[in-house]
Amino acid sequence: MRLSGEQTVKPTITVIGLGRMGSALARAFLAAGFATHVWNRSPDKAAALADQGASVAPSAAAAAAAADIAVVCVSTYADSDRLLRSPEVAAALRGKLIVQLSSGSPNQAREQAQWAAGNSTAYLDGAIMATPNFIGEPGGTILYSGPQALFEANRPVFAALGGNPQFVGEDVGHASALDLSLLGQMWGALFGQFQAAAICQAEGIALDLFEAHRQAFLPVVEGALVDLVTRIRDKRFAGDAATLASIDVHYGAFSLLLQLCSERGLNDLVPKAQDSLFRKAIAAGQRQDDFAAIAQFTR
Repeated sequence: MRLSGEQTVKPTITVIGLGRMGSALARAFLAAGFATHVWNRSPDKAAALADQGASVAPSAAAAAAAADIAVVCVSTYADSDRLLRSPEVAAALRGKLIVQLSSGSPNQAREQAQWAAGNSTAYLDGAIMATPNFIGEPGGTILYSGPQALFEANRPVFAALGGNPQFVGEDVGHASALDLSLLGQMWGALFGQFQAAAICQAEGIALDLFEAHRQAFLPVVEGALVDLVTRIRDKRFAGDAATLASIDVHYGAFSLLLQLCSERGLNDLVPKAQDSLFRKAIAAGQRQDDFAAIAQFTR
């Protein structure tokens, strides 16, 4: 485990878990010149990596024993726990660094860090904000949380996985929390696209035409999002001279969306959920306040 940025010898890496993402991580380490060991429950996934120079470990314990840093990329933290907490693997990890890149919640990350500390093992939690094709590329972004000294000491390791490694806080749960907040916004946009496509198809509008106008509308949407984040941060919910549109104005247009769904027999599950938040704000007497006031009803 590297504890000082002054060390110049590259640490040896083990990648545990060789799905599409884990395999991309291993390839990136190999391309950056790191001695890389790999292990996967299904050994056949390691064959292509062996051809590229990876050392295939016969067991998870052997993989952990072979490296200074164990990068874990399995499906869930529960899968990770079953592997790492077996007596043989746990013993092999003592005095080393785990970089957890599996999918998990903030509290799962904190619990895993607590276990690692009790096992005399250093721990950083990470969230990969990219698809496998971005790994090792300049725009590849991975968020890391935990002891900042560990992050700084191992920057060259993280740089191998993408040109944009980001430290997001000493609270080890913050990488997962920020990951879920960003994904939550992404899913909102993707589910919104389902609604938009359904409306266009019901009304006989070509999706290519929709896409052209969506692109033109993007600056308006982005400006509204930036304003919303700022207002939520500052708790500036009352309508003021800078308000882009009040809840009343938004709801007038939103009501037409509900009406169209009813007329065309479109699935209104998502709009109905949004409608419930509008109605809570309106019932609280905030019809003339900024749209950001709805944030008070999402917690």
